[in-house]
Amino acid sequence: MVNMRALAGVARTYRLGDYVHLGRGEETTGGRDKASILADTVEAIIGCVFLDAGQQAAADLVHRLVDPLMASAGQLGAALDWKTSLQELTASAGLGAPSYDISEQGPDHAKQFSATAMVAGEGLGNGTGRSKKEAEQQAAAAAWTALRDRVPTSAASDPAARDSA
Repeated sequence: MVNMRALAGVARTYRLGDYVHLGRGEETTGGRDKASILADTVEAIIGCVFLDAGQQAAADLVHRLVDPLMASAGQLGAALDWKTSLQELTASAGLGAPSYDISEQGPDHAKQFSATAMVAGEGLGNGTGRSKKEAEQQAAAAAWTALRDRVPTSAASDPAARDSA
């Protein structure tokens, strides 16, 4: 549940990107809102608290930062990991595993990736991002949303109902 996206969200909540010292290249390519930099910043802060004030203080900080995420995890459901959720949905509907068509553009220091989530040969969702993973997650979210309405609830939750169809 706690991953780069979640930690980046914590960093955004506290506007930590405003306080990170970046090189010129990262500054010009939007590094202040880059998920990997923000997640690393949260991890560094936790490490600093551990080194300066000890394990209990670091544990208290982690709980303050992460417990709200854990409390809302039940409502997030599929949004925790869209690729996994899409794969579960396609498997329950007998559609096979999704695949992703990826393209990239831009210079090495400012790549932009595009992904299309393919399910049973059909492009169901598109996404873009600064990494392949981010683009795939966005595409999976769009595909999951599009497919959820097509898959009967009984087939998604009851394999026997799906097999008899």
